[in-house]
Amino acid sequence: MTQQKILIADDEPLARERLRRLAESLPGYQVCGEAGDGDTTLARVAELQPDILLLDIRMPGVDGMETAARLGQLSNPPAVVFCTAYDRYAIQAFEVQATAYLLKPVRKEALAEALTRAGRVNRVQLRALAGDGRQPAQTASGTPQLAVRSHRGTELIDIAGIRYCQADQKYVTIHHTRGETVCDYTLKELENTYPDQLLRIHRNTLIGTGYIQALQRSPEGHNLAVLRDVPEKLPVSRRHASTLRQWFQSHQPH
Repeated sequence: MTQQKILIADDEPLARERLRRLAESLPGYQVCGEAGDGDTTLARVAELQPDILLLDIRMPGVDGMETAARLGQLSNPPAVVFCTAYDRYAIQAFEVQATAYLLKPVRKEALAEALTRAGRVNRVQLRALAGDGRQPAQTASGTPQLAVRSHRGTELIDIAGIRYCQADQKYVTIHHTRGETVCDYTLKELENTYPDQLLRIHRNTLIGTGYIQALQRSPEGHNLAVLRDVPEKLPVSRRHASTLRQWFQSHQPH
């Protein structure tokens, strides 16, 4: 099993020692180095290429927030987990794509959960979030996931769990098994990236192919898509009705 490399950045030696002890007590992680200020942290990241950075906010010189912002401009940034005594920076932390925000004294259970999340939000996902591309993320098992920035931070949505996506002016709302998430991806981007999982039925709607049940006609003669676990029927434009019929034909059991 490949161990994930962790860099610890904190200006207090005792705090670094405690985090090292906690991290190394968890299977699958190896502390590759330490830093006591922002400039040293940036240098150590370049030198050691850690997978995960445990980062304090209040540090001399370049503080943790500025350090994270600079790391976000790299093509291969580590996942950032803030470990701080202050709770007032949480919103800012998500603006610099932090994957978790832990308050000191950090508990082992909280660190374990944060490291697991940081492992899922891998380098490719963070690069996509930083605006360098829209590469699909994947879990360790190879299940495609979509990384979306929201007010809750970085949210990962299983592509197989997307029921439908609907565009409304500037934003797209993704309806999935865990609720709804507003994102700034366009329908075109989602359709092009996941052509097997998402099918266009209207200029403002994509549906998850795993949830398609039927194509019906309303009394007024309009085409409607019936989806599993979706109470309302979704309008299908005339232009895309033939696409949906072809999908049914190609997925009929032989």
